[in-house]
Formats: sequence, C-alpha cells, structure tokens
Amino acid sequence: MRQDLLVDRYELGERLGSGGMSTVRLAFDRRLERHVAVKLLAEHLADDRQFVSRFRREALSAARLVHPNIVQVFDFGFDDDSGRYFIVMEAVRGQSGAQLLHDRGYLGVGEAIKIVGQAARGLDHAHRNGVIHRDVKPGNILLGDDGSVKIADFGIAKAMAEESGITQIGSVVGTASYLAPEQAMGGDVGPASDIYALGVVTYQLLAARLPYEAESLTALALKQQREAPPLLDQLNADVPAEVALVVDRALSLDPKARYASAEAYAKALDDGLAGIGPSEDDSTRVVHPVTGATAIVPRQQIEDIQRDFDDTADHTLMQPAVRRSPREAQRPVTPAGGWVQNSAADTPQKRRGAGAQVMRVLLVAAVIAAIVGGAIYYVAGQQVAPRLTDVAGDTVQDVSNKLDRLIRDNVR
Repeated sequence: MRQDLLVDRYELGERLGSGGMSTVRLAFDRRLERHVAVKLLAEHLADDRQFVSRFRREALSAARLVHPNIVQVFDFGFDDDSGRYFIVMEAVRGQSGAQLLHDRGYLGVGEAIKIVGQAARGLDHAHRNGVIHRDVKPGNILLGDDGSVKIADFGIAKAMAEESGITQIGSVVGTASYLAPEQAMGGDVGPASDIYALGVVTYQLLAARLPYEAESLTALALKQQREAPPLLDQLNADVPAEVALVVDRALSLDPKARYASAEAYAKALDDGLAGIGPSEDDSTRVVHPVTGATAIVPRQQIEDIQRDFDDTADHTLMQPAVRRSPREAQRPVTPAGGWVQNSAADTPQKRRGAGAQVMRVLLVAAVIAAIVGGAIYYVAGQQVAPRLTDVAGDTVQDVSNKLDRLIRDNVR
C-alpha cells in the first residue's frame, strides 16, 4: 500500500483534529527527522486562487512569529500528486483547552490564570508584530505535557476574513460565542477583539459556562448589547473579587474600555490573584448605557437586527436595559464547595416585599419621633416637669398608643 506522503517529505499519520476548513494530522518530517503537525486545507478552498494567495501570505506572516507561547509554523506548500495545500506546524504533545474543559468542566483559579497568562503573552507578541488571531478559543489553546501553553492557527482566520470568492462584505469569522461585539457585527477587528475572546476563555475556564449563551450571531449580538454577564465571583466563590473585575473589563462592549494590550490583561489577572484591585487607571472603564450616540453599531442597525429576530427571539432581550453600569464584585454567601446556588426562597419579589415592610416601620418610627419631639418642646415651654415612665410593647402600634397616652398626660 502506498504511504500517504506529501511532497516526498512528510509522512502523514494519525488524525489529530478536523473541521469544516481543514484536517490536522500528525506527520514525520523525513528531511529533519522530527514529528510535526500538518494542516490539510479542505478541497473546496483550493479552487479559490485569491483565498490561497492570501492564505499563503498569512502563513508566511505566522511563520515569522517565534515565541514560546505560539505554535511555530515551519512550511507551506502544495502537493501536486494529491492536489492538497498544506501548512506544517510544530507538534504539541498534550491536549487542547477544549479537551481540558470536556474532561474537567472547570479549572482552579491559579491554574486557569497561569494558562490564560501564557496565552495572553503569545497574543501580545503577535499583536506587536501586526498579526491578529481572530479566532481565540479553547480549541486553539494547546497545553503541552511539559506545562507549556501555545496559541495555534495564527493568521489563518485573518486570511479567511479577507475578500475572496468564499467570503462576503460584512461576514464574520470565528467561533460565535467568542466573538467580540464589533466582530459579531462585522466591524473592524484589532488586538482588543482577541483580548475580548481571551476574556471569554477565562470566564469559561473559571465558571464552566460562557458569559453569553446564544444559538446564532444575531442572538449573541443582541445579548451583548442588552445584558451583562454575572461577575465570576457570583458564580464561583473561589474566584477573588479582584479577578472577577479584571475579566469583566476584558468583556467590555467598547474595545477602548478593554485592556490596552494582552500583556496588560495577563498582568491584571496576576495582580487580581494576589488580591490587588484595579488601579486608578482602571476606574475609567465605566461603560455607559447604550444609546444611539454611544452604541458600537448604529442604533438603526440594532433595530433592524431586532426586527429580523422577532419571530424566534426571547422577547425579554428587546426590553430597554442598562448595559453594564459601574460594577463592584461582591462576595456571595455560598454553600460548601464554593459554587453559588440560586435559592428559590430568595426571589426578587420577596426581597422587594421585605424592603417595603422595612420602609413602613421606618415611617412609623419617624412619625413617633416627630410627636415626641413636639411634646418635649411644648413641655419645655410650659416649664412643667414631665412625668416619665417606661414604654414597652409587643408591636409598633402598641408602642405608639402608649407614647400617645404619655404625651397627653404630660401636656394637660
């Protein structure tokens, strides 16, 4: 049987992963005698010359990114015998963040921040060299058996986003749940978009859930504009309040309100883990309510999306809402185990009822104080020594009646 060989050099072995765009296989490089990972492009992409040209340029750009936290790209080419384009990359022995989440559900705070910190430093190196990832997600974060963390697939998503026969103006690239608001709307994408996506990854690693659960780009865009996800320390009591605020800032609607760099985000997470709260500079991160003037996308565009979504959407998303007024992390009272459980006994209606009862008691107390004060003033004016006695009762009404009798006795 003929061995599966690319360009008479790479012996293809087991499949490591696959998707709609490509398949990744372990391979052996005969020339350099080492194992590598080979990404084979899907056949339908090979027919678009413009895409292939851009893909090649982006592969070359990614190959220049040499950093301990980035999967190194070694080669790019076309195999005449099989008609396949391929990219040869560093083989990482270990598992992806997606596999880790599948196996364990969520991670400890220290472990998660260590992983995210290394990924952030890889992203920062790419950003400083002009490369935007555009598809940061757990599946593209690889954890080596040696403890290293590496970001994979640099440049590939950007090549897809460029104009070609398989894309259209206004289209978006990336896994929906990790897209920044500006990316979900088909707007400009920059380093801040990757920081947002890494914030989503951080949230998922610590909360075992995504900040926004949405079944489509439309639903995701609406939720991002109308809702604020719970702070992490409200979901997992092991998460320090300072860390919760750091992640919340990374998930800001406005790209300018996020961290200035991925490195700054990594440092803020380390500080939060050490109990150091946001600096004074971080206090400027307040995101004002969405209006026609402050929304990332024009109000008309949001309204158009809402109309398109009317037939299937949860209509609570359409109600006016304040998007992330200034927030402070608050440590919830939690049961053993650290995870916050919703209590049916503590509903918003019951809390409002209890608040109303307190207000009634305070109002009665204020009236009583006014009566007592007036009586003392009158007695003082008459220069008559009042007759004092202890006043006690089982209810507010009982105390009020006794005070009234005491006042009448002293002002006769």
